Amino acid sequence: MLARVLRMLGGGGRAARRTSAPHRAEAAAYPGDYMGPLPRITYSPNADGRPDPGEVVWAPVPYQEDSSRSKDRPVLLIGRADPWLLALPLTSQDHDRDAAQEASEGRYWIDVGSGAWDHRGRASEAALHRILRLDPHTIRREGAVLDREVFEQVRAALEQHYGPG
Repeated sequence: MLARVLRMLGGGGRAARRTSAPHRAEAAAYPGDYMGPLPRITYSPNADGRPDPGEVVWAPVPYQEDSSRSKDRPVLLIGRADPWLLALPLTSQDHDRDAAQEASEGRYWIDVGSGAWDHRGRASEAALHRILRLDPHTIRREGAVLDREVFEQVRAALEQHYGPG
């Protein structure tokens, strides 16, 4: 009987189950990028299967121009602002050749090298101008632990370049 009612309403069993999942509804409400003063940056990777600062993980990264849409991307976790994880988006695009133009628009990048987060072994850069707030439950998978020395370089670059836009 329930299946018949769902069909009459234009829904099917699979679609009804997908849209009624409470976790999906919670994950859809992005609070916006972190815009406060430079947060406390911590390096505390722990091989326990949960996302921790110092790790590169994959998560849905909201588009800056439309946070209702996102793309699964690698991010570097840098800290926490309960209940959120704070992260820097990574890209394999090389911004060194257009660094002056990027800087003139308030965008800064730092090379973090390559790692297991990119199956093609491409070098990555971390965005220093955008700190994401991520729901820990939306983290899709671990990629790698970033080397402590590289993480400290990211911290120093953030201290120099971060400023909410």
